Amino acid sequence: MIDITTMNPGEITILGSAICVMLTMHFTVQLLSQHLFYWKNPKEQKAIIIIILMAPIYAIDSFVGLLDIQGSQAFFMFLDSIKECYEALAIAKFLALLYSYLNISISKNIVPDEIKGREIHHSFPVTLFQPRTAHLDHRTLKLLKYWTWQFVITRPICSVLMITLQLFGIYPSWLSWTFTIILNVSFYLAMYSLVAFYHVFAKELGPHKPLAKFICIKGIVFFCFWQSVVLDILAAMGIIKSHHFWLDVEHIEEAIQNVLVCLEMVVFSVLQQYAFHYLPYSGDVETKMKLRKQE
Repeated sequence: MIDITTMNPGEITILGSAICVMLTMHFTVQLLSQHLFYWKNPKEQKAIIIIILMAPIYAIDSFVGLLDIQGSQAFFMFLDSIKECYEALAIAKFLALLYSYLNISISKNIVPDEIKGREIHHSFPVTLFQPRTAHLDHRTLKLLKYWTWQFVITRPICSVLMITLQLFGIYPSWLSWTFTIILNVSFYLAMYSLVAFYHVFAKELGPHKPLAKFICIKGIVFFCFWQSVVLDILAAMGIIKSHHFWLDVEHIEEAIQNVLVCLEMVVFSVLQQYAFHYLPYSGDVETKMKLRKQE
């Protein structure tokens, strides 16, 4: 039996974060097992499984960072890169899921006749290299797919370069800003393709709750980014400060960020139970099981 009264604040924080990670794992494994049990549409459910694993990966990654609170900058950069690379994969798989809902297959050159010719209205700055109005066809859909997958490729390449340069001590501020600009442009293009596609097919995608699914992905990224900005502001104002000579403010910020992520992933793993529910794939199996219970 663990006696909390004998534990210091750091140990209580680690314990609380560990409980949050286990809860996130519980809800995710529960949803994952339900989809595996009702394995009816592999193409869609493979994408769903990859997406719902985002919450536990973020939680475990943050917990590892919390265990080594005095880690180097390269270590924390590596942990952040794992989360961001998986985020890129989840975004690409989300677009693939939307394509599947509308029976679109880029590899098999299948585009249903009822959606061909629809107009996609591009906005600035995409209009700098694309016409303002584009008609939906196989080429346009392939382009949107490329725009999401380029982030899956760009993110890990930049991460490897950033970590390597950091380890060799060759990471000036101008280079950091260069990577930031490249990654932001890449991320914007990936998110733009999702929003553009959803805007055209919002009505057809409605029954599949795409907005709830999108919030589960984007919400994780949104909270992680903006709370890091808030923590930076609080540190600059002197509200977050270090009371130990062996621990600087940057490491305290990292620790607070990791604790918050562990807490938030519990919430998102619960939201995923609604957004990525297994019932659309249960079919006759669920009906038969209910009848058996009644008998």
